[in-house]
Amino acid sequence: MTKQKDITVLAIETSCDETSVAIVKNGREVLSNIIASQIDVHKKFGGVVPEVASRKHIENINIIIQDALDEANMTFDNIDVVGITYGPGLVGALLVGISSAKAIAFGRNLPLVGVNHIEGHIYANFIEDKSLEPPFITLIVSGGHTHLVYVEDYGKYDILGKTRDDAAGEAFDKVARSLNLGYPGGPLIDKLAKKGDKEAIDFPRAYLEEGSFDFSFSGLKSAVLNYLNNSKQKGQEIIVEDVAASFQQSVIEVLVNKTIKAAKSKGAKTIAIAGGVAANEGLRSLMKEKCNQEGFDFKYPAKILCTDNAAMIASVAYYNYLRGERANLELNGVPNLKLG
Repeated sequence: MTKQKDITVLAIETSCDETSVAIVKNGREVLSNIIASQIDVHKKFGGVVPEVASRKHIENINIIIQDALDEANMTFDNIDVVGITYGPGLVGALLVGISSAKAIAFGRNLPLVGVNHIEGHIYANFIEDKSLEPPFITLIVSGGHTHLVYVEDYGKYDILGKTRDDAAGEAFDKVARSLNLGYPGGPLIDKLAKKGDKEAIDFPRAYLEEGSFDFSFSGLKSAVLNYLNNSKQKGQEIIVEDVAASFQQSVIEVLVNKTIKAAKSKGAKTIAIAGGVAANEGLRSLMKEKCNQEGFDFKYPAKILCTDNAAMIASVAYYNYLRGERANLELNGVPNLKLG
């Protein structure tokens, strides 16, 4: 894939509860990546409230766009392409970003490029490691998605497996809620797990049928709830740190073992992780250990690039643009957009 000149992309990401705008040069050089989180707003509700998220995006978007331009020391005159997340995500939240991106593209006569949010998580690794090139295996783990993907080339994916019920991040949040830890649950469980005994409770590992790369965390979530209820009924002490550590170990063992198996099946030499749960230190540690044992090169993004951010969207937009992909002003939000 060749390019004629430097291409600067302004990208917008509003798929859930982060309002983010980034400016990225040539798909990998981040000039600015502004993220306005709504965690404090949604914390009191125990999760993201879609209508509230949409309203906060409306309040934030123009400010964040200007902040991104200021941090990059640029104006709209320096922008070549506008990239925008159009799914999957909360439809109201998506539409705020899409409307803003369309306005910029129309007003400045710039090409508009639509981006799949899940694809964005994969590309966070291209920003982190400038030398990374396909093919490689990626495990995408977040609150809404768990995918095992063979990245054959830019924009070319073989979906090897995905969750059949709860996504990994969703399971973390639900278990955290049952332990009264608060929101978001993933980082809180990860922190508690460091103080607990990961072998204290024998929670199930769902590997499904032989040869499957799919995931299922619903049964594990139920097992944790049953353990808590039974312990309360019997008046037994619940050591929250041990529950967190044992639950987390059950999740990450399945994630890591299936990823290693998938890499072997494809003859891949490199494994990358992406998405919000990719910031989990237990997952990073076990994946690193197993990759070292099995001889795989392990890649993972900085924690800020694991969250929803526009830099990863800009990276996808750049490569989509080079392939000639363009969106028109009829682009709409697709809440259930699939990868590939």
